[in-house]
Amino acid sequence: MKFSKSSRINLALYRMGLFSYYDVALYLPKRYENFALSDESKIADNERLVIYGRLIGSATLLRFKKISITKFIILSSRGNFYYVNAWNRPYLAKNLVPNENYTVVGNLDKTRNILNLITIVKGQISPDKEIKPIYTLPRLIEQHEFLKIEEKAIANLTNEDIPNIVPNFYIDKYRLIDKYDAIKNAHFPTSYSSIKESHRHLKYEECLLFSLKSLLIREETKAIFKHDNVLIDKSKIEKFIGDLPYILTDDQKNAVGEIIDDMNLETSMYRLLQGDVGSGKTLVSLIALYANYLRGNQGAIMAPTEALAKQHYAYIAKLLQDKNIKVALLLGSSTLKERSAVRKALYNGEIDIIIGTHVLFSKDIDYNSLGLVIIDEQHKFGVNQRHLLANKGESSDLLMLSATPIPRSLALTIYGDLDVSTLLSFPFAKKDVETLIVANDTKKIDSMIKNALANNGRVYVIAPRIEGIDDELSVSKLFDIYAKKYPLKVALLHGKLDEDDKNFALTDFKNGEKPILVSTSVVEVGIDIKEANLMLVYEPSFFGLASLHQLRGRIGRNGQKAYFVMVADELDEDETNKLNVLVQTNDGFKIAEEDLKRRGPGELIGKRQSGLVDFAYVNIINDYKMFVISREDAKYILKNRNYTDFLKIIEQAKKSIDEDVFLDV
Repeated sequence: MKFSKSSRINLALYRMGLFSYYDVALYLPKRYENFALSDESKIADNERLVIYGRLIGSATLLRFKKISITKFIILSSRGNFYYVNAWNRPYLAKNLVPNENYTVVGNLDKTRNILNLITIVKGQISPDKEIKPIYTLPRLIEQHEFLKIEEKAIANLTNEDIPNIVPNFYIDKYRLIDKYDAIKNAHFPTSYSSIKESHRHLKYEECLLFSLKSLLIREETKAIFKHDNVLIDKSKIEKFIGDLPYILTDDQKNAVGEIIDDMNLETSMYRLLQGDVGSGKTLVSLIALYANYLRGNQGAIMAPTEALAKQHYAYIAKLLQDKNIKVALLLGSSTLKERSAVRKALYNGEIDIIIGTHVLFSKDIDYNSLGLVIIDEQHKFGVNQRHLLANKGESSDLLMLSATPIPRSLALTIYGDLDVSTLLSFPFAKKDVETLIVANDTKKIDSMIKNALANNGRVYVIAPRIEGIDDELSVSKLFDIYAKKYPLKVALLHGKLDEDDKNFALTDFKNGEKPILVSTSVVEVGIDIKEANLMLVYEPSFFGLASLHQLRGRIGRNGQKAYFVMVADELDEDETNKLNVLVQTNDGFKIAEEDLKRRGPGELIGKRQSGLVDFAYVNIINDYKMFVISREDAKYILKNRNYTDFLKIIEQAKKSIDEDVFLDV
């Protein structure tokens, strides 16, 4: 549908994935700004100040090499003069009108009587609109334009369009407002208490639905009994481990023990193995696959990208080359002949371990005796896709891997009531990677690239997106810049390229023919180039901390000194603090937890990337207690599933599982 007469606005909304008024209504503000006027006499140094006043004279624009300052004077309604500095907003010099009245928000430098501008709005804010929603938006659309679309959306929707999903039993128990009112209040709040009431309903609904989905999947999985389950001979496992060219860490040994014990149970395993980049999850997976082979079953590893699937195949095939174990690879890019051969061999039981992407759960793929399914980077897949592959075997065990480790209590909350194994230690010495935040200084960046290439290194240049909007950086734009600077030395990689072009780019990069790779975050997983010793990430604010940490894991993999450089200009205080987390620590657990803390409503369906389970409204850290409560409520609902009031949300949870889609990177 068309939301506006402006094609620019319609294009921006479509790119955000908003195609109806319902979609728009569910896109909540990231935060709110309070425009209630301050008591100017009580504002201390460096505190936030809101004033209403008249612009004295004209605004002056000062330009420097990297920055600009727009200066103007405001006479407040209380009779006080303020000198206002607006950094890097040159357009204000033309737009501000002398003698007009404005509402101005800024941080006060009381000593010099300078107000460092945050926001300026023409006219006075009426009392019923003093709380202003702020949305995560692309540059194509302004905040006030989006708010007008929200007004249209709410006006065109009714309670029937946005019905309550939460059962009346819990609406009454927790004194929740209706969902329509919750959505309306989120966009047009009359007070901060109305925002709180709005979020209570939306967060609880999301927690309850998620808990129901997790419990339904686990309930079905745990209800499956293995027929003629063969117990795994642990002495053979110990011998296999002893023959490996690696020494397991204590964490790896414990994880192997937990997995083997689960596989020996009469009911199906449903376990998460989590650990930071380089903690040895793949080796544990290999041992689990060998254990599965000992009981006469086929094993499958599903990876989110072809590059990661190929990496697993090369690693596992090499370690099993002296064993009588048939390992095969199946990808979306496999030829019809290759696919037909693998499909036939799987059905006849001639393949013991199959490694691939989501093609492994295609309708035409049948297994002879699938006993173990391993999902790598499990958050990249929908719940239903994990379930579909597990169901290719009548009673398959399911092991999920995650390189985004979080504390056990949070893992149990996010991933439902599954069992969790954690790898905390590293089998090798930690990598020597220095993390920096630098301005877009061409000379400094060129110097770092020159040094990296002089040491036979490889350089990643990461763009935040495939396509740019206005002046935002895209992978194509960055490729053009670097290809001109370094002729014949730059390769291009992103998710929309066909598999042959991706393979050519990675091959040229790996062998050093093109030692600079300009790419999107598609290299976040599955790329193992030992010579890579420099990564430049442009517009790092676009990425979540967990994703940035995953990207950092791509360099310094052979122990040499490496540099992870976040290229950013004009960072605000919050973004600076966020990126400094990566500067200060390499601990994946701390980084993932900080990433979760920083999430806000609207971000996850906006432009930021997380690398963790996505929630539209809930912050897993701040709303942890609500998750605990909702999980108990979900258990009660399933125990009393025939109660009429509970039927709708159970059906909604089942529908949500059925509609869960594969998230391709």
